[in-house]
Amino acid sequence: MTDELTDLIGLSRAELAAEMAAIGEKQLRARQLWHWIYGQGVTDFAHMTTLSKGLRERLGRSYVVGRPAVARQQASDDDSRKWLVRFADGNEAEAVFIPDDGRGALCMSSQIGCTLTCKFCHTGTQRLVRDLTAGEIVGQMMVARDSYDEWPSTKQDRLVSNVVMMGMGEPLFNYDNVAKSLKILMDPDGIAISRRRITLSTSGVVPLIRRAGEELGVNLAVSLHAVTDEVRSRLMPINKKYPIRELLDACRDYPGAHNARRITFEYVMLKGINDSAADARELARLVKGIPAKFNLIPFNPWPGASHVSSSPAVIKRFSRILNDAGYSAPIRVPRGRDILAACGQLRSDSQRQRLSLLKARRAAGIADDHHPAPVDG
Repeated sequence: MTDELTDLIGLSRAELAAEMAAIGEKQLRARQLWHWIYGQGVTDFAHMTTLSKGLRERLGRSYVVGRPAVARQQASDDDSRKWLVRFADGNEAEAVFIPDDGRGALCMSSQIGCTLTCKFCHTGTQRLVRDLTAGEIVGQMMVARDSYDEWPSTKQDRLVSNVVMMGMGEPLFNYDNVAKSLKILMDPDGIAISRRRITLSTSGVVPLIRRAGEELGVNLAVSLHAVTDEVRSRLMPINKKYPIRELLDACRDYPGAHNARRITFEYVMLKGINDSAADARELARLVKGIPAKFNLIPFNPWPGASHVSSSPAVIKRFSRILNDAGYSAPIRVPRGRDILAACGQLRSDSQRQRLSLLKARRAAGIADDHHPAPVDG
């Protein structure tokens, strides 16, 4: 993509209509473009045959239907697939497809790096480079659909059927772009993924949880991982700002949560840290009154990690205690570990690229853009 061309991926319906109006075209053209881009996956205007030849040529001179470049694609022994996608500025993020009985979920990133420094997460070892744009978030879905040849989007047997915002970054720290991208993915005239098949995961950005529920109505997953503020603050420094009680109060108020649509509490199992029987009983007590279920995650190791996963026997005991208290608490089967694609293992090398860019900018006398500093543990 060149600087002169506007990428149509990531524009809202209203923005796309405004672009067409700016070149003297009716709103119908925007609807037709939307169908070709998100319903058919077409990237070449010349193939958009419901548009006149003259319009197709004009579009080609001003616009592009882009994709992130795939810097690396890896396939796991368990059929998971991971893409390292490279954006126009050279920065990279990872997206992962996790198959499940003929269908599966695309785990999408919202940021390059992360500010949160959670002690069990590989992404947390990479300082935040920047937020992803709506187009870059949607672009991960386009890459996955291309990879599995799942166009047109109306295919009923498509593999990429679910979305989880659980990749690199904290989605609620990039709320506007995440919300815009999810609305594009949910649009019934395009990719058409139901809000019931989208899960937004947060480490606990309390002020934005209700807004996400009201505006998006997607499933909520909360990274909890401990039952006391002392332990959770050690594992997840964000807890110092939004402690457990405030977080759970926000979950109780989450719009649309009910017994048929429960909030998922993610809980990584760390040996000797948060895995005792007493922890399990306290966890059940804490979420009382919340339509809740649990996702117990054996810790997935990564280079330099200081934690160890709880043993299978301990995790089973933990699950059984929660089951006995009336909660669903399945143990997640690790997927994609051999390609560092499992939960908590995603990371890119964009920090080094940013430092190189920063040096170049400084040498040219250009000030660095502001990037938030990580929350220190």
